[in-house]
Amino acid sequence: MRDNVRVVLCQPRNPLNIGAAARAISNFGCSVLRLVDPFDLAFREAVSAVGGAPVLRAAEVFGTVAEAVADCSLVVGTTAVGHRELQHPIQRLEAAGPVLRAAASSAPVAILFGSEKFGLTNDEMSHCHWLMRIPTSDQTPSMNLGQAVAVCLYEIVRESSVAMRVPVHKAVRAADSEQMTQMLLAVLDESGYTNRIVATSTERKVRRFLRRVNFAARDAPLILGILRQILWKFRAERTEPAE
Repeated sequence: MRDNVRVVLCQPRNPLNIGAAARAISNFGCSVLRLVDPFDLAFREAVSAVGGAPVLRAAEVFGTVAEAVADCSLVVGTTAVGHRELQHPIQRLEAAGPVLRAAASSAPVAILFGSEKFGLTNDEMSHCHWLMRIPTSDQTPSMNLGQAVAVCLYEIVRESSVAMRVPVHKAVRAADSEQMTQMLLAVLDESGYTNRIVATSTERKVRRFLRRVNFAARDAPLILGILRQILWKFRAERTEPAE
């Protein structure tokens, strides 16, 4: 199960925080650290990674969130909430832990952490199926990045008497979800639905919608085939010569 947990740090700024996250990953028996557009590529030398040096050396760097979570069937973002208006379902960590643990027993899962300064952006959140939060005090809601990784991993890997919801089907990979997202956006554009002034907002909404649906892996080829046929029909009609 622990080998299926991917900790994804989005735009981390402080190498020491990255090192602390690597140490926490090692502390709880996990091994996969992924970074999206880190601020400083010297993070592999972080002295705070004592005990987590192998995790830090093996860390993978990606240019986008889509690439970092492409092999994952469940993507969960972390947030302190604050005054933000969120567009995702959100669970407290103690409720989210068993769900993540169950999902990781059969397929890779990703936990996204935002930058130390701003947290996850709206674009980064759009790749998530849902969000979770650590129940910190209202006076000091945010946590150090390394501490947040440690607390989340503890809750995910610890044994629990709480009944776990076991998936009844193999969930679709994030890479297939993103392919469906892009193809549906192309269909919407060809149909005239997309308003270019709010195109970015529309893309986020479509991405969030497809994650909420929670398709099974076996559904992906069917949905992609349908969208591909619709797109072909639109383009064929557009190129037909006028009589």
